[in-house]
Amino acid sequence: MDIAYQRLVNQRIDGEKFGKPEEVVRWMGAMQAQDYQQSLWAIGLRMQSATVVDIERAIADRKILRTWPMRGTIHFVPSEDAKWMLKLSAARVLTGDRRRQEQLELDHTIIERSEKLFHDALRGGKRLSRPDMMKLLEDAGISTKGQRGYHLLWHAAQTGLICLGPMENKQQTFVLLDEWVSDPRELSREEALATLARRYIASHGPATMQDFARWVGLTLTDSKVGFEAVKSEFISEKMNGREYWMARDASAHRASDTSSVYLLPGFDEYLLGYKDRSAVLAAEHASKIVPGNNGVFLPMVVVAGLVVGTWKRTLGKKSLDILLKPFAQLDDAKEVAIEAARCYSEFMGLPLSSTAVVAS
Repeated sequence: MDIAYQRLVNQRIDGEKFGKPEEVVRWMGAMQAQDYQQSLWAIGLRMQSATVVDIERAIADRKILRTWPMRGTIHFVPSEDAKWMLKLSAARVLTGDRRRQEQLELDHTIIERSEKLFHDALRGGKRLSRPDMMKLLEDAGISTKGQRGYHLLWHAAQTGLICLGPMENKQQTFVLLDEWVSDPRELSREEALATLARRYIASHGPATMQDFARWVGLTLTDSKVGFEAVKSEFISEKMNGREYWMARDASAHRASDTSSVYLLPGFDEYLLGYKDRSAVLAAEHASKIVPGNNGVFLPMVVVAGLVVGTWKRTLGKKSLDILLKPFAQLDDAKEVAIEAARCYSEFMGLPLSSTAVVAS
């Protein structure tokens, strides 16, 4: 079993792709979305043909949304699943947040006041930008300095009060989750754990139990409950002393071309979706993906399933430039990498002005 090739296929980066953004997000379970523009590409590259407009239309049509479910980190999720996903993780996340609240001098009274302000300002289908939400707090005498404002927004999202709506004038907007999603799915805790485990193994396999536990951000005990509930639907294979789980038909699928090149966004599930990332990223290159270990993952060049470099885009008014920074010579993959850059330019709806390759 080649773990890297199999993940390319199961994550729908290679091979069969989806027709709609919501199909991608539902298949993946949840998708990292800290960087808005890059997260749009994470969805688009898993589709048969897509543009930025297609993904943003799915957001505006309430098919997918961004909130903070797994590990309290921002993700795209299917809109109908947002509430039960938040409910599954909120208690653990908010319990772990108490120390941060003390540091920011936030208490129950301030949090309760801020959430009432958010509710009253947004009810009736209104949307407010992040600056407007900050002004709302400041006008009520609640300081937003030192990350206090952002933290109050995050807390309100954790409790299921608000979520992110469509972008307006390049600004994030916030909406009331109950109004934005009129028909949410309701799952018991056991059903929720099983659903996430099923989606994770199907889309992220081959993966270990530890990979799933890290991804879902729950205790190992809770993660095992979900895993045990669905593992009979999958198969496993032991490699290097670890048990990897995947779909039953996984061995029938191969990447379409072992020389395939993909330009993946930063924070992509292909890397961040696992506790152990060694199958796709060599240890000596890890620091180049997260320079300074600052938590910011750079966009990645992937060749034959392996992360072999980083890339950067520069947007102009009428075109874009792409700079590829491989860890070593791309050799025969260089032309394929340039073609991958063209795929990205088509997604952005901008012609590719230039593609340069420089040593990392």
